[in-house]
Order: sequence, then C-alpha cells, then structure tokens
Amino acid sequence: MNTVDEILDYAIDQEQQAADFYENLAGRVEKGGMKEILLEFSAEEQRHKQRLLAVKNGEHELTPEQEVLDLKISDYLVDVDATDDISYQDALIVAMKRERAAYELYSDMAAKLPESHLREVILGLAKEEAKHKLFFESEYDERVLSDN
Repeated sequence: MNTVDEILDYAIDQEQQAADFYENLAGRVEKGGMKEILLEFSAEEQRHKQRLLAVKNGEHELTPEQEVLDLKISDYLVDVDATDDISYQDALIVAMKRERAAYELYSDMAAKLPESHLREVILGLAKEEAKHKLFFESEYDERVLSDN
C-alpha cells in the first residue's frame, strides 16, 4: 500500500469486514435485543465506510490534528469471544478491542512514513478509529460501568 487510494481502499474494506462481522454475529445470537444491537453496530461500521468513500471521492477530509479523548477502558478489559450467546457487555468489549486494533495499525503505519500527504491520511484514519473506539467506550461507561 503506497498510495492514498490504496490505503483508503484498505480502510474501506476493513470497515466492510467489521460490518459483516457484526451482521454475521447478529444472525447467530439468540437474544432478540442483542440481534438489534449488533445490527446497529454493523450499521455504524457501514456509516464509517461511507465516510471513507466520501474522503476517497474528495467530498470529505480527515483531520489528523484533531485530538480524540481516550477513556482507556478497553486497555483494562480481558479479551472475550464473540459467541452466539454474547452479552451486551461482551459485544461492547469486542467492538472496543477491534477499534483499538485498527487505531494501532494505522498509527504504526503512519509512524513508519516520512512527513507526506499519505502519512496525514493514515493519521486521519487512526483518528477516525479512535473516535469509533471512544463511541464504544462511552457506551460501555454509560451502560455497563454505571450499572455496577
């Protein structure tokens, strides 16, 4: 991956894979409420994909200079499996961990590049993933931690 378009195509594909993951999991869960939640996670990933497509088409820009709050909740949680009887808490953990991994991937990629437009785009992708992680961490904080 050496061009902005190649990087964006990769990121778009990753968002589609995440959407497919949540949709597949929604098709396997037995609790009706969890099915709806996982389908919403899938829809959220589709919105991320659409945003990246807009970036690729020049309709939107990524802003790597914008800082994103990191609640670090996922840093202290153990990995969980995405099972057919997944709980809401575990679904949020899976989502946070996936977004964190994507953030780290793009951050590591950017760190290996000299200052350039490509590096800025990759840093922008990392910030987008940090926003996604913050969304799930905020939901975890609100719905899980506040209940305990």
